[in-house]
Amino acid sequence: MIAIRRKVRKTLFNVRRLMGVEAQAVLLGQIRAEQILAKPTISSLAEAEFRVFSQWGEDGILSWLVDVIGPGEHSFVEFGVEDYHESNTRYLLHARGWRGLVIDGSAANIADIQADQIAYKHDFVALASFITRENIAVLLNANGFGERIGILSVDIDGVDYWVLEAIEARCDIIVVEYNDFFGAAPVSVPYDPAFARLDQHWSGMYWGASLGAFRHLLEGRGYVFAGTNRAGTNAFFVDSLHADKLADRLQQKVNWPCRMREVRRQDGGLALKTYAEAGQHIAHLPLVNVATGESVRVVDALVQASP
Repeated sequence: MIAIRRKVRKTLFNVRRLMGVEAQAVLLGQIRAEQILAKPTISSLAEAEFRVFSQWGEDGILSWLVDVIGPGEHSFVEFGVEDYHESNTRYLLHARGWRGLVIDGSAANIADIQADQIAYKHDFVALASFITRENIAVLLNANGFGERIGILSVDIDGVDYWVLEAIEARCDIIVVEYNDFFGAAPVSVPYDPAFARLDQHWSGMYWGASLGAFRHLLEGRGYVFAGTNRAGTNAFFVDSLHADKLADRLQQKVNWPCRMREVRRQDGGLALKTYAEAGQHIAHLPLVNVATGESVRVVDALVQASP
């Protein structure tokens, strides 16, 4: 079934390209980016959102951040990209000509990327590797991204916090997917190098780290929280070197709540419930308070974070 879905998706994407839809979408994105940039300020990152290749509005947010802060390094690293048809950095590859590295644990996904025109039309590397905190620095260094990165996008639906903690390269912009259900407490799932989201719990709710955990890590390293996308799934951080530029153009750093209804049933189908509605299913599972090292349960973290 996965192979069939991959084939259908690839066919539709190629048809879209042959019809010129992809090029038109990139051009419309560039026009929209200019319109947003012309505003003296924006109320929050959500005002900059537009979608060309991203799942939500990350294309617009990243385009606006790049224009406002002017990163010195025009490069990106994104991992957890699947076949890269939907991603946070593909728009930058087409519209800005940045160089990039993408990593995914599936060799089939990487083969699809390498068969795509982007593999030879751009300064671009697609690498098949299951990412752990033990190997991520090695992978970045071996491919020339070990010191400075323009944009780092982290989305592996698992031990994202622990992998990000192991990255020493300095970044102008960092995008992280966070688990909004874990609340304000600085918590993450415990580290497991073989972590697979649906293997850990059938609901698909038990993964990643809270926004509080990422703020604890990145603000401690000299990054500034810029806000989240309106969907409440991705958070954006900027190197404090650019803090003044950001402050001049961004009125509020808003953390939007996540209202997705992606919880799974035990048979694998969608339950069409929010995490809050189905939270009792994972209330007993363990988390780590990354600020203290203390082991807690999901329910304990939620109680501690409550006002």
